[in-house]
Amino acid sequence: MIMNHVGLKEAIAKGETALGIEFGSTRIKAVLMDDQFVTIASGSYEWENLLKDGYWTYNQEDIITGLQTAYREMKQEVSEKYGLTLQTVGAIGFSAMMHGYMAFDQTGKLLVPFRTWRNATTGVAAKALTERFQFNIPERWSIAHLYQAILNQEEHVPQIDFVTTLAGYIHWLLTGNKAIGIGDASGVFPIDEGTHNYHQGMVEQFEALIADRNYPWRLQGILPKVYLAGEDAGALTEAGARVLDPSGDLQGGIPLCPPEGDAGTGMVATNSVKKRTGNVSVGTSVFAMIVLEKELSKVYPEIDMVTTPNGHPVGMVHANNCSSDLNAWIGLFRQFAESMGYEVDAGKLYSVLFNKALEGDPDGGGLLSYGYLSGENITGIDQGRPLFVRSPESNFNLANFMRTHLFTAFGALKLGMDILTHNEHVAIDSILAHGGLFKTPIVGQKIVAAALNVPISVMSTAGEGGAWGMALLASFMKNKEQSQTLEDFLEHKVFKDVEGQEISPDPTDVKGFEVFMERYQGGLAIEQAAVDHLLENGRE
Repeated sequence: MIMNHVGLKEAIAKGETALGIEFGSTRIKAVLMDDQFVTIASGSYEWENLLKDGYWTYNQEDIITGLQTAYREMKQEVSEKYGLTLQTVGAIGFSAMMHGYMAFDQTGKLLVPFRTWRNATTGVAAKALTERFQFNIPERWSIAHLYQAILNQEEHVPQIDFVTTLAGYIHWLLTGNKAIGIGDASGVFPIDEGTHNYHQGMVEQFEALIADRNYPWRLQGILPKVYLAGEDAGALTEAGARVLDPSGDLQGGIPLCPPEGDAGTGMVATNSVKKRTGNVSVGTSVFAMIVLEKELSKVYPEIDMVTTPNGHPVGMVHANNCSSDLNAWIGLFRQFAESMGYEVDAGKLYSVLFNKALEGDPDGGGLLSYGYLSGENITGIDQGRPLFVRSPESNFNLANFMRTHLFTAFGALKLGMDILTHNEHVAIDSILAHGGLFKTPIVGQKIVAAALNVPISVMSTAGEGGAWGMALLASFMKNKEQSQTLEDFLEHKVFKDVEGQEISPDPTDVKGFEVFMERYQGGLAIEQAAVDHLLENGRE
């Protein structure tokens, strides 16, 4: 039932709402929803990662500025729509890019700039820990960053008092509680499915590995406490309320759900937390999450073993690069149009160019592209060199150019997904897709369906994104019935009337993508040569 304006105004005043704020790779977004899971107001802040001293990072000042800006815009929308000054909400949740490394000393000082998931600087540590644990430790994981810092003998390591993710940091800043949702925690350190906590045996193995360093800390003591979806993870302090809303209007005491990673909120936002379901999240990076029925038969460096926000095991294929290079090319077309004297609407530009890709040859006409703005772990390329190449015989036209750039956005993902479906015979009933690429109807779905050779659905709620998914987790904590599971809450309350559009793979597209992938794999030596011979400042 949709509430009328007066009823909604009263519900906002009473705090019958949930707020989710997510720190994505290019945008921080705040979403306030009512108890029918409908977005009431939203706000956002655009930002970009920086390559600083060899690390991809975001400034700590930008983190706080972005948080406050997104909240302020959402609060302003509430004021404009309903004539209310927002003073309370029912529950709050924060989510952010998974993995990465934020290390603090005893005073709460950030010891080194935030190291994001995008860094491919931890290869030695990740490989050593994978061999030690016999469990895949990706380069992005917090424990890989920590161990690499130890191997590098970085000065800050003995001073560490707390290591967390970006979402965990925001939650700690606003509540004083060093908490982390299990989904986000599974990108910090391996999780034991039985205990829903860090794997104790591996914790002990790590302690033994670094025992001779004689640090004043123990691993268990510096990691945040793990929480499951639905658990109370603390309350907004008065100081935290001033950080979030410097105007002083927001009251303290609001309950917070466990902070989560963007992978977890993507699963929630697409109702993909049940076994045999999956989702594909498309943005600066691209990842597919498949909820598994059983453990994989062996360790694969291309597959991360993580969890849903309620603790189910998930096979995650994460490629570092997806839309950045594609967006850069579309930006070039925009500059051309503006140079010709045309005002171009961004939505129309994407729509026209994406749809052009459907007119191309099935395999992209013999063209080849790598949108590697950063290193790509799945293909073993440790630095980014965006690259476009063709032969004299290639069918070089706009349709094939766009098709090739869309194809390559999912090239590395395809390699990882083939391991799950071909090697491990993982059963997948449905995959739901979300992300900005799907704002243009049909095109993105057709490309992903061709790449993965499974039906791809986009829900009418797909545009809501991770911040909405985080607000759902906050609402679940506040409104769940006794012993109600997250799967049941999503299935029977949130998504019971939500429609989705499913597109099945076109056999011609599937075959064309396979031909493209032969070219993609064969051409990786070209990409490696670009890394070897083109320095980052463009000079040899």
